[in-house]
Amino acid sequence: MKIALTATDQPKAQEAHAELSKRYDIVDAIDADIIIALGGDGLMLQCLKKSMDTHQKIFGMHCGSVGFLMNNYSPDNLEDRLTAAVENKLSPLRMTATDIGGTKQEARAINEVSLLRKSAQAAHLKIMVDDRERLSELACDGVMVATPAGSTAYNLSVHGPILPINAPLLALTPISAFRPRRWRGALLPDNAKVTIKCLDYEKRPVSAMADNFEILNVTEVDIEQDKSTELKILFDADHNLDERILNEQFVN
Repeated sequence: MKIALTATDQPKAQEAHAELSKRYDIVDAIDADIIIALGGDGLMLQCLKKSMDTHQKIFGMHCGSVGFLMNNYSPDNLEDRLTAAVENKLSPLRMTATDIGGTKQEARAINEVSLLRKSAQAAHLKIMVDDRERLSELACDGVMVATPAGSTAYNLSVHGPILPINAPLLALTPISAFRPRRWRGALLPDNAKVTIKCLDYEKRPVSAMADNFEILNVTEVDIEQDKSTELKILFDADHNLDERILNEQFVN
């Protein structure tokens, strides 16, 4: 088992990096089977995106602020923990966005793809699923498509549904919907293709975000799950992602 370390610049993460480096045989990231990420969920997302090319497994330990995707930090018995860890496989979303000049850009998202208004006026969006129009016009601050892994992040904060990690579903969730007022979103099969068209986009500019990668002044965005890409994230057997997602639904 070849292990590499990566850490944020926060003091707690740097201390953990120094301690683990002394206690275990650490290799360069390019030679590693498993990357140990020391920080918060932001670092985990960075590592998972890099693993799209390297195919390495990621085991996170919480040394940051938000740590939903991280295991508890402990310097003890690391190799035993990794051997016993439960592997979860995630597939990212693929976003293809067309901007006002007709340029297409592609990006991937582990948590969600979101469209957000960029002016004082509400965005006006048409929503299509598998090339069939489902909403002719949604007036809103924005809308997102979230994966099960991302359903407890931004999606949850705008009252979207929490999805079990292995559920073959995507959450289509509005952000501050004004019209139709009663629309609260939809659950879609994970093989669905969502197309969002921006209406009156010159007067009502909209940006598209694939996690934290932003494309400005979009006119149309296609979103679908990239099932050809598998990301591997490891959790302690008694602290796995399924259990965390379940717990999130029963918190006070």
